[in-house]
Amino acid sequence: MNQDLKRLQTEKSRLEEEIEELQARAQHLKSQQLDSIFLSSNHHQQLATQELAQALALQLREFLNQRLEELAAQAHQDAIAANDRSLNALNAAQEQHQNAHRLLASLESTLSLTFQTLQQDLGSYQSSLSQQLSRMYNLEQQGEAILEALVNRLREQIRKESLVSQTVELEEPRSESPSSRVLPPTQRPNQLPASRSSPALPVKPSPVASSPQPPSAPKPTSQIQIGLVLAFLSAVVLSLFNVSLKILLRTSPEPRTILGMFQLQGLISPGFGNSLLILFLRMVVVMALMPILATLLYPPVWQDVRRFIQSQDRALMAKVVGSGFFLFLSQVFIYIAIGNIPTGIAITIFFIYPIVTVLASWGLFGDRPTLTRVIAMLVIGSGGILALPAGGVQGNFGVGVSAAIAAGVTFAGYVLLTQMGTKKLHPIPFTLIAFASIFVFCGLSLMLPLPPNMSVVVDPTVRTGLLIGGAILGVFTLVSYLLNNFAIRFAGAALASIIGTSGPALTALFGLLIIGETLKTQQWLGLGLVTLGVLGMSLERMFAPKKAT
Repeated sequence: MNQDLKRLQTEKSRLEEEIEELQARAQHLKSQQLDSIFLSSNHHQQLATQELAQALALQLREFLNQRLEELAAQAHQDAIAANDRSLNALNAAQEQHQNAHRLLASLESTLSLTFQTLQQDLGSYQSSLSQQLSRMYNLEQQGEAILEALVNRLREQIRKESLVSQTVELEEPRSESPSSRVLPPTQRPNQLPASRSSPALPVKPSPVASSPQPPSAPKPTSQIQIGLVLAFLSAVVLSLFNVSLKILLRTSPEPRTILGMFQLQGLISPGFGNSLLILFLRMVVVMALMPILATLLYPPVWQDVRRFIQSQDRALMAKVVGSGFFLFLSQVFIYIAIGNIPTGIAITIFFIYPIVTVLASWGLFGDRPTLTRVIAMLVIGSGGILALPAGGVQGNFGVGVSAAIAAGVTFAGYVLLTQMGTKKLHPIPFTLIAFASIFVFCGLSLMLPLPPNMSVVVDPTVRTGLLIGGAILGVFTLVSYLLNNFAIRFAGAALASIIGTSGPALTALFGLLIIGETLKTQQWLGLGLVTLGVLGMSLERMFAPKKAT
């Protein structure tokens, strides 16, 4: 509007100048006419000219005024239109602002509701996790109390036996040679107190690939009896471990009947990722209690571990870590096998590992198998074939049998590396480091992106039961390890390994009694042949030093 007014004022000034110019021209023409043409005109002509000029001036003024009014009206209309456009733009901007405000308010309410829901879920998860951790802590305290009581009882028994042996020595003649005295358990050479260190299976020292040990002094009969009882209890605990693992796995949609009295549904399917998860939960409990147990059994364990780390012995480190890796693979495979075939058959097929150990020792160390070992290998192989399901492998039996064979092969690698590693490192720190390696391998494997058919699949409603099951499996592992360790100290590795051969039979028996797993006649026969073959290898190993002497 200001610009239009300025333009109109400029137009007005220009028109006034033109009027003045026209007036000047009119006066000039008037003067010329008066001078040249009408020098003699009269007074009437002058008046007419003046009237004409005045009329012309009036018409021009009216025209200019009309033009100015039109321009002013047009400028006013343009100003009104511009004002309307400004108002429309302002209204549109206000409407957009209101829409944006409504959208922001809706987004804020949605976000606040989402955050409140997440906060409630996190609070519930935190409370559930704290409850589960408190339960695990209570179980850990109970396990520590049980282990401490057991260790105290065993120490008291050892003290009583040592007092009896000292009394017997005082009564014997002084001419007795020092070599015939019974050495304490911690001073016996070439002994493997952690020989059955597999956390889930009835493992014994390999009946092959081991150098003959020098003869030791005979032990009191009561001490040997205690050792045999402890070895049998260790085999019982390992068998219960295998059956408990079977109960934990969900192999069918129907619940499983326990002891013929109540039904219990499995918690997790027997897949690769789920087997890793179960092993990891079990190793959490083992790694929480194993340092305490290792310190009680072998006080200088941490000095040995420190020397092992500071030694930078790459060959020994490779053997320790390699044994842990093979044991890790063996555990995962046997979990898959137990989840797909009957527990007794899985353990029976697993016991083919002495065959692999004999062949590997022959190829690596030139330890040629004896006739007894060859016969035992044939018996074990025949028993493994008879233990297979009748009528061929169907359904999940193919996966279960393959996994059981893979578990036996990988466990043979663990046995060989353990025998080579324990020549430089005491078995208890060796086992502690191997367990730590298994824990690390489990954690790394669970962090890797697995295929959908191999990944971890857990129902959120069974997480508490799964944690409790993992804790129970860990306690079974440590109790079996402790019993086997003292069994070897009391009765010796050879006798303890002979009792350990009852693992497949005990597992099949407990599977029948607890969860109703029935085997056919030929499978029981195969189980007996495998047990007989492994027993023959153990007896051959026990009597080999006497023959060499």
